[in-house]
Amino acid sequence: MNPPIAKKIPKNVTVHEDPRVDEYHWLRERDNPDVVAYLRAENEYADAMLAPTDRLQRLLYDEMLARLNETDSSVPVQRDEYFYYTRTEKDRQYEIFCRRRATDAIETDAPEEVLLDENALAHGRPYFAVGAREVSPDHRYLAYTVDTTGSESFELFVMDLATRAVVDGPIPGLSYDVEWGNDSHTLFYTILDVQMRPHAVRRHRLGAPAVSDVELYRESDPAFFVGVEVSRSREYLFIVMESNTTTEMHVARSADAVSDAGPSAFRVVQPRRTEVEYHIAHSGESFFILTNEDAFNFRVFEAPARDPSRAQWREIIAHRPSVKIDAVEAFERHLVVVERENGLKRIRVIDLLTRESREVALDEPVYTVWLEQNPEFHATTLRFSYSSLTTPRSVFDYDMAEGTLVLRKRYDVLGGFDPARYASERLYASAVDGTRVPISLVYRRDTPRDGSAPVLLYGYGAYGVSVEPHFVSNRVSLLDRGVIFAIAHVRGGGELGRAWYEKGKRFYKRNTFTDFIACAEHLIAKGYTRAGGIVCYGGSAGGMLMGAVANLRPDLWRAMVAVVPFVDVLNTMLDHSLPLTVIEFEEWGNPEEKKAYEYIRSYSPYENIQRQDYPAMLVLSGFNDRRVQYWEPAKWVAKLRATKTDANPLLLRTRMGEGHKGASGRYDYLKDVALEYAFILERVGREG
Repeated sequence: MNPPIAKKIPKNVTVHEDPRVDEYHWLRERDNPDVVAYLRAENEYADAMLAPTDRLQRLLYDEMLARLNETDSSVPVQRDEYFYYTRTEKDRQYEIFCRRRATDAIETDAPEEVLLDENALAHGRPYFAVGAREVSPDHRYLAYTVDTTGSESFELFVMDLATRAVVDGPIPGLSYDVEWGNDSHTLFYTILDVQMRPHAVRRHRLGAPAVSDVELYRESDPAFFVGVEVSRSREYLFIVMESNTTTEMHVARSADAVSDAGPSAFRVVQPRRTEVEYHIAHSGESFFILTNEDAFNFRVFEAPARDPSRAQWREIIAHRPSVKIDAVEAFERHLVVVERENGLKRIRVIDLLTRESREVALDEPVYTVWLEQNPEFHATTLRFSYSSLTTPRSVFDYDMAEGTLVLRKRYDVLGGFDPARYASERLYASAVDGTRVPISLVYRRDTPRDGSAPVLLYGYGAYGVSVEPHFVSNRVSLLDRGVIFAIAHVRGGGELGRAWYEKGKRFYKRNTFTDFIACAEHLIAKGYTRAGGIVCYGGSAGGMLMGAVANLRPDLWRAMVAVVPFVDVLNTMLDHSLPLTVIEFEEWGNPEEKKAYEYIRSYSPYENIQRQDYPAMLVLSGFNDRRVQYWEPAKWVAKLRATKTDANPLLLRTRMGEGHKGASGRYDYLKDVALEYAFILERVGREG
């Protein structure tokens, strides 16, 4: 079967007369039947080319499913007189949200109340996702939001938990944020504009028509997205305006926010200043403010809640060049600080009475931790999860007063998984400028390290996001076939602090790509694999990384998987009508400026496709994706087909009913993973 060929400028297609727009610009016409037909033809071609892996896909799916405890439940979270939790049932795609009345023990015999069965709501829908799920302070109502297309535009509903009747909604066009007022009859939510940007905060009275909702704030600068938050104490409501590098927060007492005062209830904490970020947590009479003001890796101030103006800030945690503060969470008696040093996260707890500090002890050389739901302001127990490349997710309760740790749950990996059979390491590659770039890797202990093993090398490297070395049970199917899994912690991420991020963005973006190449070369030099033995994998901004390294060093890669890849960087950043363009000038640069245009043009994967051999590629996208529009991978593949000189497979699969996040159901998601893994294993000859 021959691959479909996209005409450069077909008949009956409107082409923008702009010299910066290329010949495949017509693929942007979402409603054009020719575009839809072309995408479907690509899907048919990909399915035909992948048909020989059908047996392997089924085998992988069965393996991965056999490791899951299909009927399972989360560790219950206490809020007042209830324990809330989610559970799953065998053969059902989605979660079931439940609660029981609290007793002295978590394992209570109180009857279960099913609050929201997502399976029932999702029935007959190819895509279904819940965005927010918020119970009112009096526990009577459940506010939840639903996306049925993958576009990340949500509808809001409110259910009376006593009757299970939906008593309000739908209110369409919401972003992710929904918060209850302290009166349990008022909701605050963020709304999307026509360009899908969260730009306004509204207040809704339960049962009132949505057209009467009061707008508390509207952002006029498209470089800022708007959010709404409530403090853990529930005493304060915050409106948060954030760009990629700048923050402004407005605050109101919760009682004032639900009143008729409207926007006048809010005051600015600190007016926005370019490249100054801050976030606020509340306890007692104080706000605790995490900020990067004159502090590259952030520091912490305390200010009186009654007057949090800048003149009142008092530093309590100083800036440290080697330690980045990721987050600060406040409880009645404790302040929890999440820090990162040498690429590893740690949790520190400060007693607000004595100001003594204690670090939570964690003992593996490569691991990650993250805070779980901790809704109770008066709690002295902190819940967090721990994982490593060989340790499944483990949920702990940490007594912040006593410093003791209790394991509440280690998620099961069925099928005889034994972590002792696997090993993880941290290596360091030398970048072209001499910078040491970390590599986290995991493999079966009996995997030979003589250059014969294939490697799956994952990378991201953008927005200061840290790729955490956590356990993924699906990955065992690769490890047991002798594949080494590695993470390249390249610049542009946040693993080694803010400087690590800054040296991989804007006019330093090429560092992300050359760091990834250096990691691949290091793995070859150290005998973990050989040239041509590496499959590289990245998604979204990591898909840009894939496109760039395919152009720069196609000889290094046996194959490549690019998921919703951001590969048409220049054209996207020139189009202000797209949701993320303006806010991302701080990440990539504004190509309306000549210097930025030339720099982006020098690396943008689409513009730099060359007449050369490329590795085998599997490219995945979502037709309803609002973050990376479907046409970016479609155009990229079309141009690659017309330019490249090899006969290696180039496969594009567009999920016509999904968005940026792929399949919503857990079984559908496993099928997608099985397809990706089958492609990888077939290319490296490890199908067995």
